[in-house]
Amino acid sequence: MKSLPVFIVLIFCLSLTASDSTQTSSIDFSVMKPCLLVIDIQNQYLKYIPEREKLLGMEMINALINFFREQGYPVIRVYNTHPEWGPKPDSELFEFPESVAIEASDPKIIKNYPSAFKKTELNEMLKQKERNTLFLCGLSAVGCVLATYFDAQNYEYDVFMIRDAIMSHNSEYTDFVEEIFNTVNATSLQVMLKYAEKNSK
Repeated sequence: MKSLPVFIVLIFCLSLTASDSTQTSSIDFSVMKPCLLVIDIQNQYLKYIPEREKLLGMEMINALINFFREQGYPVIRVYNTHPEWGPKPDSELFEFPESVAIEASDPKIIKNYPSAFKKTELNEMLKQKERNTLFLCGLSAVGCVLATYFDAQNYEYDVFMIRDAIMSHNSEYTDFVEEIFNTVNATSLQVMLKYAEKNSK
């Protein structure tokens, strides 16, 4: 019998031990204040994503960015770098592809760790914007997106990953993450946001 990859066992254990896991049915949509986090879709990392998964994921992410913007909800872009290994900020490898529908006015977080919360101003930014519900897209589904997901729960946000808008180096691993954690598809997301409380951009 083929053994499961170590990381699969690890994230399954994390899913069992995570406290206060968000459940869609327990959310009061009328007081939901959503925000979209677009995580690490940088040229440096996209080259490791299978082409089929990347095509679907990037198309979904662009649609999400446009949808959140049209609804008046904030879009926060998250970038990863490392002081030694890079990619260096403002380099081509550091940037999102030009095809991504971000705008210069979209708030920007630069992180040095997997979680977008660790040693960044993300939590303060979300509090200032009075956000309480986070929707995550980007990569990696088994790395930085997942780390941000767990930290969001630790900071007591309601948090969801968006199906087909998270990616990893292995499509089977992505599918596994989508199955065991709080993930919503595009249709469910539209319904949830329809009942969400509108706030300032």
